[in-house]
Amino acid sequence: MKRNTQQLNALAIQVRRDILRMVHAVNSGHPGGSLGCTEFFVALYQNIMDRKEGFDMDGIGEDLFFLSNGHISPVFYSTLARSGYFPVSELATFRHINSRLQGHPTTHEGLPGIRMASGSLGQGLSVAIGAAQAKKLNKDNHLVFSLHGDGELQEGQNWEAIMYASAKKVDNIIATVDLNGQQIDGSTDEVLNMGSIAAKFIAFGWDVLEITQGNNIEAIIAGMTEAKALTGKGKPVCVLLHTEMGNGVDFMMHTHAWHGKAPSDAQLETALLQNYIDTESDY
Repeated sequence: MKRNTQQLNALAIQVRRDILRMVHAVNSGHPGGSLGCTEFFVALYQNIMDRKEGFDMDGIGEDLFFLSNGHISPVFYSTLARSGYFPVSELATFRHINSRLQGHPTTHEGLPGIRMASGSLGQGLSVAIGAAQAKKLNKDNHLVFSLHGDGELQEGQNWEAIMYASAKKVDNIIATVDLNGQQIDGSTDEVLNMGSIAAKFIAFGWDVLEITQGNNIEAIIAGMTEAKALTGKGKPVCVLLHTEMGNGVDFMMHTHAWHGKAPSDAQLETALLQNYIDTESDY
């Protein structure tokens, strides 16, 4: 049963709390992009994707998701745990030696929900396209979703994959780009201005739509529902998701500084107070 908006927003707060506590506990990780994509992950796994109970790598008869910008693993792990893929208590092992929850997701750890290793940027779209073509070969009408960073699009392999997808009419894929305008060394415009990403995808033969309120649950669901309606029409689909890095924590927003930095004890306390929930369910 799909959750209502109030329930989804409450879950998003819980996921933000998980992210903050996971990164703080090991003084390592990437809170900024994770917080910025929290609403997207919650909406994706709780409302948008058609998922089966349990997990298998074949993924036949269900929608699939591939995270390309794997450094935002905290939001991915929290969402998977809160969606029943593995015990929430395991979040406490994030980035520990021999943990299944490594800083960047890996498949050899056997963590349910993880379909590809994504430490190196720029590779996720190629994998997602391959999975989408496999679904066509298997006559499986389900969709493949992927997520990419805007700074990640500076990697050249993305554009080979983008060109391939349209040329081969891979129209069962929805690639979402997290447009927060930030990357590790500054704003994307300062590091390497890419101009209009929408115009580039359109020029490469994709259908493109934008979700301007990328941290609003209802806007995300409406936009992704529209994206799903565009599939099966001969073109791959790109969603440009406008988010705020560090969303939900005022001192982490409007800057690239929290791309890969953990909060101090005092900062954690402040951030958790800004994300208070009555029904406490931390690990």
